[in-house]
Amino acid sequence: MRVVVYCIFFFTFMNSSAQLSYQIIEQVDASRIESDIRKLVSFGTRHTMSETKSDSRGIGAARRWIKAEFEAISENCGGCLEVSMHRTLEKGSAKTRITKDTEVVNVLAIKKGTKYPNRYVIMAGDIDSRVSDPLNYTDDSPGANDNASGMAGVIEAARVLSKYEFESSILLVGLSGEEQGLYGGKHLAAKAKEEGWEIIGVLNNDMIGNIEGVDGVIDNRTFRIFSEPTNPKDSDFEKRMRRYYGGEVDGISRQLARYVHTMTKTYMPEMNPMMIYRLDRFGRGGHHRPFCDAGFAGVRIMEAHENYNRQHQDLRTENGIDYGDVIEGVNFEYAAKLTAVNAITLAALASAPPEPKGVKIGGAVKPSTTLVWDAVDHPDLKGYKVYFRDTTSPTWDSFRFVPASTNQYTLEGIVIDNYLFGVASVDQEGNESLVVFPSEVIR
Repeated sequence: MRVVVYCIFFFTFMNSSAQLSYQIIEQVDASRIESDIRKLVSFGTRHTMSETKSDSRGIGAARRWIKAEFEAISENCGGCLEVSMHRTLEKGSAKTRITKDTEVVNVLAIKKGTKYPNRYVIMAGDIDSRVSDPLNYTDDSPGANDNASGMAGVIEAARVLSKYEFESSILLVGLSGEEQGLYGGKHLAAKAKEEGWEIIGVLNNDMIGNIEGVDGVIDNRTFRIFSEPTNPKDSDFEKRMRRYYGGEVDGISRQLARYVHTMTKTYMPEMNPMMIYRLDRFGRGGHHRPFCDAGFAGVRIMEAHENYNRQHQDLRTENGIDYGDVIEGVNFEYAAKLTAVNAITLAALASAPPEPKGVKIGGAVKPSTTLVWDAVDHPDLKGYKVYFRDTTSPTWDSFRFVPASTNQYTLEGIVIDNYLFGVASVDQEGNESLVVFPSEVIR
C-alpha cells in the first residue's frame, strides 16, 4: 500500500515537463520504426544520383514516400505540420561525388511554435544510401542502418510530437546528398541563414540501429553524442579571450550535447549516453557539420559500436563474412530508444523559454563569483539556474536557483579560478533552456 500511495504522490506533484517526457518515451513504437526501415530498404537504392521517376525504386520514390508519411501524420493532427520539399540543383563534375546534374531534395515537416515560430529545434536523418563505390548509383544499396534507421526515427518522432503544442518550432527533416558531400545539410543551413532562422540546436541522427560492433561487442544501451568544443564562427578576439577566461570545451554544440546527456540520464536512466569530445568520428563527417559551419549548435547522435562490414559495402559474402547494410543488422528496439532520446530533447527545448543572452562574469582576485545576464522576457518565467562545475567535469553538476525578479547572482565562497559557470532560464513548468557560457567579463 505504501508503494501505491508513494507513486500517486510522486506523479501528482511531478512537474508537467517531466510528465511530458515520460509520455513521449512510452509512445515511441519500435514496430512502426521497423516498418519504416523496411519500407525505405524496399526502394533498392537511395543513392543521391539514383532513379527519380520510378514509384518503387530509387531516391525519388523514397523521398516522395517520406513526404507522404509526413502528410499523413499532419492530416491526423488536423494539418499541424507544414510539409514541403527543399530542392537544389547540383551541377555534375568529375571532381566531386556528383558526376551528373542532380537535384538534391530535402523533405521537411515543421511543427510551428505557438510563441516563437522562428525559433527551431531540428532532428535530422539522411535519406540517401551508398555501396563501396560512392559513384555507383545503380546497384542495390539497402542502407538499412545507414541511414534508414535515422530517417525512420525522424518519422516516428514526427508521429509522436505532432500530438502536442510547443512554444518553439520543431523541424523534422530528411536530408539528401550526405554520402556525396553533405549537400542537403549545406543547402538547408544556407536557407536557415538567409531566412533568419533562430536555431536552438540540430540533432543529427546517423546510424541509430546497430548494437553489434565489428569488434564483437554487443551493447543495446550505450550511444554516442558527438560535439565540437567551440563555435567555428567565433572571432579571433573570442578565441584569444578563451586563453585567459576559459571556455575551451563550452561552445554552443557542447552545451547541446550536455543537454541531451542530462535528458537521457534523467528520464531514461537505463541508457548510457557517451559524450564524445570531437565534431565527428576520426576523419569522417555527418550532416550536423554544415550547421556547425554556419554557426549553429549541432550534434551527432549514433550507436556506440559500429560494424564496418555493414557500412558502405557491396552486398557479398567473402571468407564466410556477410557484407552489406541489410535489415538483419538493425535492432529496432534500440533504434526506438535513441528515437525517444531525440523526442524528449526536442520537446524539452521547444517548450523551454529562450536562453539568457549577454551573460557576463566577474570575480577575479575575489572569494566569490558574480554573473549577470539580460533578463528573459517570458510570461511564464520562473527564474534562472546559475550553474557551476569543476573545470575537469564534463557535466553541469551544481546550481543555485535565482528568481525571475533579478538577473544577477553572486556565488559566495565560489572562487572563479576553480570552476566553470553558466546560466539557464526555467519556466513555471520546469522547462529549461540550454546553458549559456559567459561571453564577456563584468567591467
